[in-house]
Amino acid sequence: MDLSLALVIGVVVVALIFDYTNGFHDAANAIATSVSTRALTPRAALFMAAAMNFLGAHLGTQVASTVGKGIIDAPQGSHGLVIVCAGLIGAITWNMVTWYFGLPSSSSHALIGGLIGSALASTSVIHWDGVVDKVVIPMILSPLVGFTLAGAIMIGILWAFRRAHPGRANRGFRHAQTLSAAAMALGHGLQDAQKTMGVIFLALVVGGHVQENDPIPQWVILAAATAISLGTYAGGWRIMRTLGRRIIALDPPQGFAAEAAASTVLYGAAIGFGAPISTTHTITSAIMGVGATKRLSAVRWGVAGNIVTAWILTIPAAALVAALSYYALHWMVE
Repeated sequence: MDLSLALVIGVVVVALIFDYTNGFHDAANAIATSVSTRALTPRAALFMAAAMNFLGAHLGTQVASTVGKGIIDAPQGSHGLVIVCAGLIGAITWNMVTWYFGLPSSSSHALIGGLIGSALASTSVIHWDGVVDKVVIPMILSPLVGFTLAGAIMIGILWAFRRAHPGRANRGFRHAQTLSAAAMALGHGLQDAQKTMGVIFLALVVGGHVQENDPIPQWVILAAATAISLGTYAGGWRIMRTLGRRIIALDPPQGFAAEAAASTVLYGAAIGFGAPISTTHTITSAIMGVGATKRLSAVRWGVAGNIVTAWILTIPAAALVAALSYYALHWMVE
């Protein structure tokens, strides 16, 4: 086996490890609200989320194309594969750090930051216009839209059910949350599994196994879908506690409103724009939005501030680790 093929296989394995960590890191995105309101048991919620993640990964490849073709141009051969691998190491490292501290940061932005960091270290071409249009602008807009839309849905629910019996309304929204959580998990698969597909495709292009204009191979789609589903089923309990309980104590109508708003934003960004937005940012801001309709003090803004700090640090921190990883791998391989 020559060095280039070995590196391609190694990068694919590292990419699937990242996909797995993405699954258990972001499992809370889809199910934390449903578990906290007791709409679903934790194990049933994880199984449902894993299945819907798998299905969502097969719904399109627009986001994969953005990640694989629109962020960096890695050179052909072993040098390019080292760049891609270093970017993945940066993303995995940041995922593990934020998981340990229970902070719902963005695996998506960790991956983008990792690719940018390794590209900067190697003086490779970065498509800054693509980064701004497809990453930075959606990164700013998606939480704002999630917050506003969730608040609007919650106000609509409060008005529509203002005369309903609270107990019966809560029971009804617990059932409705099964659907909204499934929609959220489907959107997570549509967004996040595609990012790993894009990186694997980039490695295949750099390794000379596919052309840049080729479609994403079916085995890549299946592998990425399986890895993120297995990671999701493993669960991310630390982050689940943060999203489900520490930001605000949710009731079933609030959980439904947050999930409905977040899933709408995910589908719109992926299908309409091919933008790799953060499911974490979207659902977290949606939870804050529904909480703010009750009263501003209902949201634990100190916890929210820690989360936003992690958001801001994600891209530069992953980029720094990726740059250091590039130098180490470059020294070992070349």
